[in-house]
Amino acid sequence: MSANTNKHFFNELSNRSKTIRDYILDERFINRFQPEDVRWAVTAYVKYGGKRLRPAILLFSCGAVGGDEKIAIPAAAAVEIFHTWTLVHDDIIDRDPIRRGQPTVHQYYYNNNLEQSNGFKLSSEEARHYGISVAILTGDIQHGWGISLMAELTSRFGVDPLVTLDLIYELDTRVLNTLVEGEVLDIQFAHRDIESLTPEQIEDMLWKKTGALYEFCGRAGAMIGIGSREDPRIETIAKFAALCGTAFQLQDDILGIIGKEETLGKPVGSDLREGKRTLVIYYAYQNAGNRDRERIMSILGNPSATNEEVTGTIQLLRDLGGIDEVANRAKKLIEEATPLLDTIQDSHYRDLLYQWADFLIQREF
Repeated sequence: MSANTNKHFFNELSNRSKTIRDYILDERFINRFQPEDVRWAVTAYVKYGGKRLRPAILLFSCGAVGGDEKIAIPAAAAVEIFHTWTLVHDDIIDRDPIRRGQPTVHQYYYNNNLEQSNGFKLSSEEARHYGISVAILTGDIQHGWGISLMAELTSRFGVDPLVTLDLIYELDTRVLNTLVEGEVLDIQFAHRDIESLTPEQIEDMLWKKTGALYEFCGRAGAMIGIGSREDPRIETIAKFAALCGTAFQLQDDILGIIGKEETLGKPVGSDLREGKRTLVIYYAYQNAGNRDRERIMSILGNPSATNEEVTGTIQLLRDLGGIDEVANRAKKLIEEATPLLDTIQDSHYRDLLYQWADFLIQREF
């Protein structure tokens, strides 16, 4: 991607991000949430920022089939909120203290456990439990909010009710179940011997955690743009988005190891301390001798590992080729995905989808 193309893509992405943020933070939604702690928690990650890639892909997909992306805005907002509740819950599961450079919802109250504005005090332990409780309930609210936003496709923008119902049904059944399955597998894999896993199992888990929602964004945008549930372009764009979504997660796993915390907005090396069986770990382990395998396993899943130990292990993963192998796999997925767009009519929106695919394997955040 050239410098000019890169700048253009980020401008287009930024414009959609602002549109979705403004739609979500409209007072007609925000005033529903009480008390103040809930209102803060429900909107925190939206206000923290983020590129909002998933809603942007939904809007680009709508335009790529000749649709008006403006009518797809409720669905794009729904996807962003749906994704956000998974982040809130994921941060609890992973015990992550930081999201987008700010305290995670469950950690916020532990960090700020002095007397609250509503007049009650919390001990450190009570603040920790309160934060987790609020975060769980926040995810519940966001889940419901996402579905209600999807319903606005019809109630506010006149999309065929059958299209809207199909999308709600898919999001809240197949996609939801797939995301949860992927999350559970991720947790289970962290407690399994690496040698008992295969690259296919790990990549399937990553697709379920990430690719499935991207696939939905492609499908939803195309369905809304076409105004129908039956058109071969819908599955073409959905498959393209699914492959790119998996490549996104592979790159995310690389950045989680070699990226910079100030750029990523989340702790670097946390995957190592949490014991996640990423493909980077898998390939490095396979390429390692007994001594290096012992070094990797002494850090993997060790929350007490020092920064120096983590840094040394990251260099070892580089030296053993784990990072290069995963980067090459991500590129292959993108190479498999991009020809699918050849069947889609040439347009500005199709170019944006191409640029997104290119961005996924070059990004630094």
